[in-house]
Amino acid sequence: MSELLIKFVEQEYKDVRSKFPSFKAGDTINVHVKITEGTKERVQQFQGTVIQRKNVNTNGETFTVRKISNGIGVERIFPIISPSIEKIEVLREGKVRRARLFYLRGRHGKSARIKEKIRVKK
Repeated sequence: MSELLIKFVEQEYKDVRSKFPSFKAGDTINVHVKITEGTKERVQQFQGTVIQRKNVNTNGETFTVRKISNGIGVERIFPIISPSIEKIEVLREGKVRRARLFYLRGRHGKSARIKEKIRVKK
């Protein structure tokens, strides 16, 4: 009984995951997040580099986005099936050889740059 319930819930959230584009560590994305302030609701954009994805293709999947704001590194962890995420846009695809980019935390300036993947159109 419990296995059927788990499969039902997972199937329901699979549609939520499929509405977002595919992205991986190293990509620069723009996350549109709903922010509630009192009775008003607005959409705030959080643009940065994906430094990790955790529990991929499960309901507990999260991804971490890092940006530099006024010279200070800011990281934010988003659950993929959160109702507060309105839209995700992939701005650049990065060319990296790792799944976790924690080494970016200790770097700044030119050494923190990520090469862009060149897409060949056919």
